[in-house]
Amino acid sequence: MSEKNKKTLVFSLGGSLIIPQEEINVDFLKKIRELIIDLLKQDYRLVLITGGGGVNRKYNQAAQSIAKIKDLDLDWLGIAATKLNAEFVRCLFGDLAYPQVLIDPHTKVDNKYNLIVASGWKPGCSSDKDAVLWADNLGASRVFNLSDIDYVYDQDPDKFPDAKPLSELSWGNFLKIVGREWSPRKSAPFGPPASLLAQKLGLEVVILNGRDVENLKKCLASQKFKGTIIK
Repeated sequence: MSEKNKKTLVFSLGGSLIIPQEEINVDFLKKIRELIIDLLKQDYRLVLITGGGGVNRKYNQAAQSIAKIKDLDLDWLGIAATKLNAEFVRCLFGDLAYPQVLIDPHTKVDNKYNLIVASGWKPGCSSDKDAVLWADNLGASRVFNLSDIDYVYDQDPDKFPDAKPLSELSWGNFLKIVGREWSPRKSAPFGPPASLLAQKLGLEVVILNGRDVENLKKCLASQKFKGTIIK
């Protein structure tokens, strides 16, 4: 099966799922590993891009409590955290995965490798945007953004108790909610630069709570699921 017609799935795996706070989420990783191996058996090609999570937050907070740190240096620190998480995730799959963590989302990968684990790339390019670039590289039409939220809401649910969950919306409406400007460590279900690129490329992004692996399975099987499709 050629690269263009091979079923390709891109997962942006939030660091908050791998290391929520101080402890590695072993239970989640066992479940997601089992799902990924099952998808490989079904002849899918998969890319897993890891975020920084609790490791990144700890280093960022500690560094800023000691000295005035440039945003550029905080970005590099965050990228290093994603690389550690990516190496960890790659190890869980042994010979099933490409033998090293990939960094540049434009890398051309031999078709014989059906599982790629990737980390952050460079400052100013979030893991969300990395996922979109990998999707473009490998011809995927959808990105699955797995984090710790169930839906995109019409307004910030932490500030507005009456915020409504959205099961589907356009890129234009999503960008009205999160804005088009990027700033370091901005909190958004999917970052503005990544969203603008996904819109340009005609990609769909599915926002899911990655902790609920059974819900993810429903989504992959085109069944009713809890989450938001942006297209």
